[in-house]
Amino acid sequence: MLDYKAIIWDYNGTLLDDLSIGVLSINKMLEKRGLPLLTIEKYRNVFTFPVKKYYEAVGFNFEMEDWDKTANEFIDHYTTLLPQSGIFPEAIKLLSHFNKEGKKQFILSAMEQKMLEDSTRDENIIKYFDEISGIDNIYASSKVNNGLQLMEKHQLQASDVVLLGDTTHDFEVAKELGCNCILIASGHQSYEKLKHTGCSHVVNHLNEIIKN
Repeated sequence: MLDYKAIIWDYNGTLLDDLSIGVLSINKMLEKRGLPLLTIEKYRNVFTFPVKKYYEAVGFNFEMEDWDKTANEFIDHYTTLLPQSGIFPEAIKLLSHFNKEGKKQFILSAMEQKMLEDSTRDENIIKYFDEISGIDNIYASSKVNNGLQLMEKHQLQASDVVLLGDTTHDFEVAKELGCNCILIASGHQSYEKLKHTGCSHVVNHLNEIIKN
């Protein structure tokens, strides 16, 4: 990590330990529709981007119901449960460590921008970041364009940057940005699913990061 001048963090599942509330939220929706509920293990194996595909994989039929209403239904559940989640303790240590080393730090998230700003403020970590980049809708869409804009705006050289994330999409984003990537398997996808991307650095926990 000493070679990198900038760290781009994913938020959900990487900094924010929100796996349990994500599963609770989707299970409330599945139960309402009489569909099989998800265990955490099943969720981590089926979750993917774009999230609409993951909804379809667990039984939602968007020929029968409206995707926009479904997405809003999830956000309603998730927002209600959000106070139950918190930042990984290891993440606080790393944020402070990188800050003391003078590294630039950013968040690149598929969370809606205002919700992201409010959450990072509530969790008292907003002070660590040069910029926090979310999206302008609730559909957890691709982060690639925002990532490219972030790199250009802050004149970041790809070789100086590492992206830390917990999903296969984070690896895809890193490839598009041309930067390095470390995937952490303590969030929304399993170690096996992350390793299958071909990413050369997949770890189980954030506390393994400095060793890489």
